[in-house]
Amino acid sequence: MKITGAVLEQVGRHRPYAGSGPVTISEIDLDPPGPGEVLVRIEAAGVCHSDLSVVDGNRPRPVPMLLGHEAAGVVERCGAGVDDLGTGQRVVLSFLPRCGACAQCRTDGRLPCGPGSAANSAGTLLTGGMRLHRNGERVFHHLGVSAFADHAVVDRRSVTPVEEDIPPDVAALLGCAVLTGGGAVINAGRPRPGDDLIIVGLGGVGMAALITGLALGHGRVIGVDALPSKVERARELGATEAYLTDRATQAGIRAPIVIEAAGHPRAFETAVELTAPGGTTITVGLPAPTAESVIKPLGLTAEARTITGSYLGSAVPSRDIPRFAALWHQGRLPVQELISARITLDEINTALDRLADGTAVRQLIIF
Repeated sequence: MKITGAVLEQVGRHRPYAGSGPVTISEIDLDPPGPGEVLVRIEAAGVCHSDLSVVDGNRPRPVPMLLGHEAAGVVERCGAGVDDLGTGQRVVLSFLPRCGACAQCRTDGRLPCGPGSAANSAGTLLTGGMRLHRNGERVFHHLGVSAFADHAVVDRRSVTPVEEDIPPDVAALLGCAVLTGGGAVINAGRPRPGDDLIIVGLGGVGMAALITGLALGHGRVIGVDALPSKVERARELGATEAYLTDRATQAGIRAPIVIEAAGHPRAFETAVELTAPGGTTITVGLPAPTAESVIKPLGLTAEARTITGSYLGSAVPSRDIPRFAALWHQGRLPVQELISARITLDEINTALDRLADGTAVRQLIIF
């Protein structure tokens, strides 16, 4: 079938992307789903730093590549062997499929799936297949999803069914922003009653961590960012306190759980500094491969502090997406408040500029 999608043509073009146009809107041939695969009509897709990091070259991927990895849609067709999904069922697409059999999959989410990670790097689906072509040449898949298009064929293990009453824009954010930020709180932080939580970096992932902390209601939830607009937005969402980065360190605030969600070496250093004795710094941001941070190791030893990484919120999508959906149903997790703009597919280069400037929380492409 013919689909329309946003294809990254070349990595590392100069900004502004609205001028250099690294992503083009193209007509693409999409093969039908193979065994164990699903055809999904995309309803909404979020623009995330994981998309930007491919465009700017921080995460090398093969091109041409149909971008997009955070989305929700409706099942239109199931391949052979997929008997647990039905036509018309709403699903959330997530960017790290789990094979369920490798050693990493047996870590309860702590480590990403080995075959899933290899497939993502290669630009294929989980089983190594490719279903995208343009003018007779293959187009690579982005993180097994390629959701910046009106339809996608994905591995069954890349989708999680959700209730039909969850709106597409909310459902889409469950697949990455909430899974990563909220998952870091629940799975890696595991706060106990009375535990305070600090989030450094208030983009889509950081804001998702913030509203998850508020939903749990254990202790103070404090937001920290370099941009005044994001600090103010954190206050509007109910943060107990919110600070600009330099003022947070001056205020002397510390917490037993600190999540770094900016993907910047200075943000990581700030998060370590704000971690209380005996506490844990959880880093979920993805900085450039060459980025370096400077920390004082004596503080780790003398104060018995821990630093840990959390990829995709240490999540198992089939387990955790229903958890967050339940919190949304209960009115405790206002996922819709993370949406800073709803855009069309042809606005993608401008959306990438806004993301790189740090002015957007979550922009959603609506199909």
